[in-house]
This record gives sequence, C-alpha cells and structure tokens, in this order.
Amino acid sequence: MSEQRLGVLGGMGPQATQVFYQFVLDRTDAARDQDHLPAVILSDTGIPDRTAAILSGSTEELYQRLLGDAKLLEQCGCTVLAIPCNTSHYFADRLQGDIGVPILHMIRETAAALAAQGKQRPAILGTDGTIRTGLYQKECAALGLEAVAPGPDAQKLVMSIIYDEIKQGETGSREKFARIDRSIRKTGCDCAILACTELSVFSTYHTLPSFYLDAMAVLAQRAVEACGYPLRTV
Repeated sequence: MSEQRLGVLGGMGPQATQVFYQFVLDRTDAARDQDHLPAVILSDTGIPDRTAAILSGSTEELYQRLLGDAKLLEQCGCTVLAIPCNTSHYFADRLQGDIGVPILHMIRETAAALAAQGKQRPAILGTDGTIRTGLYQKECAALGLEAVAPGPDAQKLVMSIIYDEIKQGETGSREKFARIDRSIRKTGCDCAILACTELSVFSTYHTLPSFYLDAMAVLAQRAVEACGYPLRTV
C-alpha cells in the first residue's frame, strides 16, 4: 500500500471540512479501516473570512495563517495537500512556492474535468471573492472554456444560501436555488460548478442534477488518486 499521506487544510467552515473527508471516504475502494488512505485534517477555524480579506485587499495576515497551517501539515508527514475552500485558491500558487509538497489545485482540476466532459460554458456558483478574483474564469479560459458568473440578482441569492443559511447550520433554500438555476440556464450555460464548500454541503441535503459539478467532489477524487489508492466505482 502506498505510503502517501493526505493533508487537509480545512476549518473553512468545519461542516464543509467534514463533508470533504466523507467524500474522500466514499471514493476510496476500501473494505476495512486499513484500506483507507492516511490523512491529517487541520480544521483551523480561526482563519479569517477569505472573501472579506480578499475584497478588502488586506490579505497578508490570512496568507501567513494559511502558510503556517500548510507547513504544519508538511511537518506532520503529509505528502500531498488538499484545500477544500475554493476562495483560498487565490493563494494556492503562492503557497505552492513556499512549501515542499504538492497542493492539489481544486480549480484547475475542476476545469480539466469539465473540459474532459466536452463542456463549453460553465456557470460559477461561488462567493463574491471567488467570482471577483476570476479564479475559475482564468483556469477555464486556459482550457478553452468560457466560465460565466451569475447575474447580480442570482449572485445575491448564492451569497444568501452560503452565508445566511448553510453557515448558520440550515439546509439551504431549494426555492432560492431554483431561482439561481433558472437564471444561469437562461444565459446558455451547459453546466454549472458548485464553487463553494457551503454549496457542496447544500448538495448533500438536496439532490442536484448532473448539470452541476461539485468542485469539492472533484478534489476528493483527485486526492484518492494522488495518494495511490483505488477509486470506488459503485
């Protein structure tokens, strides 16, 4: 069995970190405890809000906190790191330059997965920080995809589900999500990315069609593969 060890830089927020690890467990072809990949989960709930920090331009404190956590995971013997938070990938390339183990880049992996499916115009459902920094737009454009941000009204609904509902421990409004769905489909999008961990949590409560690709689920599968463990196929 591979001696790879997964490090999960989580805590953003704790419920989403738990969901991510469950995604990893669900995607590992394991018949007993010893068949699962070793993992160290650092749930640093003291990390400042990523969207607020990025939009304010005051990011250095946040970056240093992320870097400290990444180095701690490295010191714990982790051989590959996963960061379930989409918005935190604003710092991913800088982090990669400051540590010695590979970081699985969730946004690039998700863009690659869509390109492999032949998609052309994904909608991005994420925080204002993820949208305004152009994280998905850049990675999708590099593969010939046109990533589309929701209109202002739809984006307000996305933020409301994330901050007013899921982060407050609620299951999230299906009615709000249906309005978002209608809005993005009218723009001609052929798919949509769940580009926020709280929306990944939402999807565990509400069954969504294959039109939606969960970036955190993509990351979980890549984590299993990167650590050399077999994927569960059913």
